[in-house]
Amino acid sequence: MHAMPDSPAALAFDRSFKPEPDAPAEAAPGIVRVTAGNGGPFTFTGTNSFIIGEHEVMVLDPGPDDATHRAALLAEIGGRPVKAILLTHTHLDHSAGAAALKAATGAPLWFGGRHRLSRPAGLFEFNPLSRGCDWKTVPDRVLVDGEEIEIGGVRLVVIATPGHCANHLSFGVAGSPWLLTGDHVMGWNSTLVAVPDGSMADYLESLSKVIDLPYASYLPAHGGPIANGPAYARALLAHRRLRNSQIVEAVNGGVTRIGALVSRIYPALRGQLRFAARMTITAHIEYLEAAQLIVVRRGIGGTRLLPV
Repeated sequence: MHAMPDSPAALAFDRSFKPEPDAPAEAAPGIVRVTAGNGGPFTFTGTNSFIIGEHEVMVLDPGPDDATHRAALLAEIGGRPVKAILLTHTHLDHSAGAAALKAATGAPLWFGGRHRLSRPAGLFEFNPLSRGCDWKTVPDRVLVDGEEIEIGGVRLVVIATPGHCANHLSFGVAGSPWLLTGDHVMGWNSTLVAVPDGSMADYLESLSKVIDLPYASYLPAHGGPIANGPAYARALLAHRRLRNSQIVEAVNGGVTRIGALVSRIYPALRGQLRFAARMTITAHIEYLEAAQLIVVRRGIGGTRLLPV
């Protein structure tokens, strides 16, 4: 549940990452990546789990509840003390394996609080990501923006990056160029933002936030590393701003329905990818409505879009 398919020409995606599932690989000094075998249209090659530290370790995003992936993580941990299991957020492809890994290692779960919506759901509103959300997992410690964690000779800085979902965190490796971005910034595609689980306003603000951080390279939870992270994040921000402009232009030109808007911006999409496009376009519409750049009328006959 992560990606939008399409992009303007200025935004170049890198889909060359081809990891061997469940095979450990050094991602950065003191960080080993193990990619789960849960690849798909919205997870690309699978969820990247990261083992961080040397003599004692942290595990970031244990991934799906998959025995093969869990065995690969435990083999790479090799009996070292696991001081904490961290989550970037509580979508099931990142967090479903946390309970079993906690049972196997005795490590506590640390993340940004229980799964929650970015805003209250409206009357009869459907959360399209509900089945992919981890509503049950409870943190042993709630991490907050700006705090630091030091384990195994590695110091992580907690960075709140809501948008993809409300409790999303990124983690900066202090004294290094590396930022672990979860689903907030991924090099293989743009991030799905679906209301009310996510928030486009929060996402755009979080993109601006990471651009200004002192980290040059990003390690996302899906796909390969991003060498020039801030430049890529600026391209993503420009991509989102372009979408906003396209929507306002279309509505001013007479488009009144979300389906027609999706067809205009993504004419070739079908099936799951079209549904993903519709979700993020809906998030853009909510953002533009709040900014008073379009008018939205909701009723029994559906949603109508009007110029201001």
